[in-house]
Amino acid sequence: MIDALPGLIQTRLFRFLVVGVGAALLLFVLSWLLVSLGLSPFVGSAVAYAIAFVVAYSAQRGWTFGAEHDHATALPRYLTLQLGCAAFSGLVSHVAVTRFGLSPVAMSALTTAAASALSYIVSSAWVFPARG
Repeated sequence: MIDALPGLIQTRLFRFLVVGVGAALLLFVLSWLLVSLGLSPFVGSAVAYAIAFVVAYSAQRGWTFGAEHDHATALPRYLTLQLGCAAFSGLVSHVAVTRFGLSPVAMSALTTAAASALSYIVSSAWVFPARG
């Protein structure tokens, strides 16, 4: 098991998950910090989200997908993907609760897994497609 760890760490999926978790933590910390420093919750969270978006895009493009993609193409696609994932998350959450009666914890787990899978698949195939 431990012998497989270096190989796992070098996979694109592992890097994608590390960046995603890091961006989520950054959003959490920044939104808390900015609101604690006196910004309104709306402004503080919006600023935190914008910063986390830029950091996540930069890390996904640069580290996860090897910085092979032009910003003029990749950035608008990444923005479109993230907006789509937000809408998809809302839909999955709604259906999970209203149609299947899932608890908030189960709904959150399902939504996170579904949005992460969609984001990885679309990032790999469209936002940052393999070169060569």
